[in-house]
Amino acid sequence: YTPNRGEILFEGSSLLHRPPHRIAEIGIARTFQNLALFPRQSVLDNVRIGAHTACRSDFVSDALRLPWVRRQERDLEQTAWTLLEALDLSEVAYEAPEGLPLGTRKRIELARALAARPKLLLLDEPAGGLTHEEVSELGGLIRRIRDDRQVSVLLVEHHMGLVMSISDTVVALDFGRKIAEGPPASVQQDEEVIRAYLGKPRAPLQ
Repeated sequence: YTPNRGEILFEGSSLLHRPPHRIAEIGIARTFQNLALFPRQSVLDNVRIGAHTACRSDFVSDALRLPWVRRQERDLEQTAWTLLEALDLSEVAYEAPEGLPLGTRKRIELARALAARPKLLLLDEPAGGLTHEEVSELGGLIRRIRDDRQVSVLLVEHHMGLVMSISDTVVALDFGRKIAEGPPASVQQDEEVIRAYLGKPRAPLQ
């Protein structure tokens, strides 16, 4: 989408008119509501692809297989394996994602995003289609990513239980208009949020 007004700033720099690969290079990674994995490549390859934002090689150096290029590829593979182990995916490393459960595929996409070593991680409705138990596990995983990897997380999500349990700050939107911002408990009790999401309270019966 092309914005028609306003700005999007990250660390003081505008993101408008930057292509996706340039946005990834400055430290922003994302997952997709509709998963965007390579279904027939291995799980390991899918995660390793995410790490290539850190590559500094070009066509010539890759073709010549220079020693520093081979060293870089070994480092990328180690990064991928570290993430597979951290997200309990090492046992399916050589399998294709297309035959794996939805919850597993969502963790693969999360691992691929983390392979880019982001400063900011954008999660687009990661709880969609998950069971109650999987949503609970996802909440714990997002907390670990935030705390252990020092990554800021921007979560777009309709699952209010997940949002309220892991967020430091919640922003509520109504048809694209911001109607509330603050700590989860405060936003949850905001009258305009209640009206927008639950409808106006009924008048008491006479």
